[in-house]
Amino acid sequence: MTGQTNRFVGGIAGQRVLITAGASGIGYAIAETLHAQGANLMVCDISEDALETAKGKLEGLETIKADVSNEQDVSRMFEKLTATLGGLDALINNAGIAGPTGGVEDISPEDWRRCLDVCLTGQFLCTRLAVPMLKKAGGGSIINMSSAAGKHGYAFRTPYSSAKFGVIGFTQSLAKELGPDQIRVNAILPGVVEGARMEGVIRDRAKQLGITHEEMKAIYLEKVSLRKMVSPKDMASMVAFLLSDGGKNISGQSLSIDGNVETL
Repeated sequence: MTGQTNRFVGGIAGQRVLITAGASGIGYAIAETLHAQGANLMVCDISEDALETAKGKLEGLETIKADVSNEQDVSRMFEKLTATLGGLDALINNAGIAGPTGGVEDISPEDWRRCLDVCLTGQFLCTRLAVPMLKKAGGGSIINMSSAAGKHGYAFRTPYSSAKFGVIGFTQSLAKELGPDQIRVNAILPGVVEGARMEGVIRDRAKQLGITHEEMKAIYLEKVSLRKMVSPKDMASMVAFLLSDGGKNISGQSLSIDGNVETL
C-alpha cells in the first residue's frame, strides 16, 4: 500500500490510534491502512514474531506484547501508550479468538470463559482506560470488532456468538454514555473473512460433520448473498472511514461488512 493510493479520506493524519491484535490479520490490515493515512500507531499482539514483522514494515510503529484479557498487560500497554504517543484519539478493539467448536454439552467452562474474556471482557478492559484519554483529547472514536455471529445465532459456536452479541450491546450502550463527550462508538461485523482463523473454523466444522474442507467452505458461502469471502482490507477501509472526517457523525452503529450473510 502507498500513501498516494490510499489517502481516500481526510482527517486521519496525526491521529493517535491503538489497535489491539494489530500485528496480523484484520488488525494488521487496519494498521497498514491507517499508517498510509498518516496516523500515529501503537499495536499490541500476543505474538512477538508478528510484532517484530509489523514493526519492520511500518515505520514509526509502536508495539507491545499484551493479552487484552489480562488486566496487568492492559495497564502496562496504556502506560507505554501514554509515554510514546502522549495521548489517544482512537481505540480499535480488534482482539478476539475463534473459541471452541462443539455442542453446548461438550464445551468446557474453561473454554467458554476464555472466549468471552478475550472477545468481550478484553474490550471492556481496554475501553475503561482509553475513555479518560479520549475525553482529555476532546473526543475521538472507539471501534469494536463484532461479527456476523453478533446478529445471527451460530450453532456449535455458542461462546463466540454470545461474545459478539455482547459486543453490540457494549457498543450501543457506550455510544449513548459517551456521546456527550464527543466520543463516537461503533461496531464492525465481519462475515466470512479470508485468513487463517476462518480456515481453522472451516476445518473444525468439517471434521465435526465428516465432510471435506471444500464442501464445508461451499456451505458457508451459500449463506452469503455475494457468494464470496470478504478480506481484511475491507474492514480496514471501514475503520478508516469511521475515523475520518466523513465519519464524524456516525455513532452507535453496527456495520456489517460481509457480502450480506443471510444466516449462519
